[in-house]
Amino acid sequence: MGKKWKILHSPSDDIVGVLLKNREIIDVESFLHPPDPFTLKPKDVGINEASLKKAISRIKKAIKNKESVVVYADYDADGITAGAIMWETLHKLGARVMPYIPHRVEEGYGLSVKGIDAVRLQYDPSLIITVDHGITAINQVAYATSLGIEVIVTDHHTKPDDLPQCIIVHTTDLCGAGVSWFVAKQLGSPDVALAAIGTIADLVSLTGANRSIVKYGLHELNKTRRVGLLALMNDAGLTKGELSTYSVSHAIAPRLNAMGRLVHAMDALRLLCTGQADKAMILARELGLTNKDRQKLTIDTTRHALEITKDTTVQKLLFVAHGTYNPGVIGLVAGKLVEEYYRPAIVVAQGPEISKASARSIPGFNIVEAIKQCKDILIDVGGHPMAAGFTVETKNLDFLKSRLEDFVEKNLKDDLLTRELRIDMELPLEEVTEKLWKELRDFEPFGFGSPEPVFAARGVTVESTRLVGAEGKHLKLRVNALDAIAFGMGNLSPKLKNGTVVDIAYTIDMNTWNGNRKLQLKIRDILL
Repeated sequence: MGKKWKILHSPSDDIVGVLLKNREIIDVESFLHPPDPFTLKPKDVGINEASLKKAISRIKKAIKNKESVVVYADYDADGITAGAIMWETLHKLGARVMPYIPHRVEEGYGLSVKGIDAVRLQYDPSLIITVDHGITAINQVAYATSLGIEVIVTDHHTKPDDLPQCIIVHTTDLCGAGVSWFVAKQLGSPDVALAAIGTIADLVSLTGANRSIVKYGLHELNKTRRVGLLALMNDAGLTKGELSTYSVSHAIAPRLNAMGRLVHAMDALRLLCTGQADKAMILARELGLTNKDRQKLTIDTTRHALEITKDTTVQKLLFVAHGTYNPGVIGLVAGKLVEEYYRPAIVVAQGPEISKASARSIPGFNIVEAIKQCKDILIDVGGHPMAAGFTVETKNLDFLKSRLEDFVEKNLKDDLLTRELRIDMELPLEEVTEKLWKELRDFEPFGFGSPEPVFAARGVTVESTRLVGAEGKHLKLRVNALDAIAFGMGNLSPKLKNGTVVDIAYTIDMNTWNGNRKLQLKIRDILL
């Protein structure tokens, strides 16, 4: 409750037409029926064809000459899937190739001198291929080059003014796994299911090429024979054949992410690539347990951060720093603060000399550009408009905090601070049918940039309610002869007596249970 409703369109008989118009879809055919991602060309995804050809030529030379190659990945779900795609493709082609993922705390994000020294010691490569990072690694690439190691950067993060002196395959149209998959498909037939997991996990817009990757990737994921994914699904209680973007974002991606957050991401990559079912089962269990630890740590840290910020909500930017915070969960905690207060949040894991920070934003405010205004006192900074990270000397924290607070105060418009629920159109409940539910399947996959259609119904009569879930957090309702579920709205139960008339915002869902299917509404908001 408490959201501002923004109804985008008045009632209409042409529901599909309204939904397309609201999403500003020009090429209707490719949105509703995306092309096979294997048919995509470099220009379709914003990749420079000449650079791509150079990268492929260099990789083929390395395979032919049996050079030692290292695929240097990032430690989040996007980076892990990107690493798995590239390593597996080269390995199948007979390359002498090893994957490498840095340790979040000991080596930090991306290509580092420490990481280059480590791979040199272990594998003595003549070629390093970065996936999901590297576009800002000017000094690190120069260091590798000075050691006689060539580097190919494949990345999707925002380009800086100066670029590393090496072969670069870059686009901001895809996620890291998408770029890795696009390069790999010039060499073989990489698994698009892995690219779909990375795309969903990294919250890139599910339009254009990303839509193709996720639509086809989910299809492959639902019939996968990859033992690592099957073990992961089993541990997460997922059913093969019924996986959606939600299953990936809420069950698969968090388990992959948990390893890089708390331990080391290498076991997550091993799980994706192993061919041994017993090993997959052990690794999947390890990921599941680590994810439970991550959940507990996130809850505890969020509770602490909320306690610190409870009196500071008048400010437009939340900035929290503490010496006990684990760098692996500060991004999640920042996200929880944004959920709670609906304003940008920065959470800092404060160290004796060096501090690491994660930032999350609200729609309409570019957080990475805001942080870059202070790059003169930062060690490094990178990210996207909605999520970013940086490293800073601890002695500069207070100065940084006041500068960022001033910048956000001046540049974040007040009207962006009201949480808004975008509703596609009003739709009376008698028009909710299985036929309509089937028509809406063409709008899948749902996710960032491709929102699930939301409708509003006025003057709806509540026929019954009951509390469900742990501690009665959720509400099961019957309204106008339709079943409905309202997640996280158990607190409204006392106000919703039988016969109460309300306005609801909802999505249309098909509840499948014990082989039976029944339409249900998922309530997004209730106005009493």
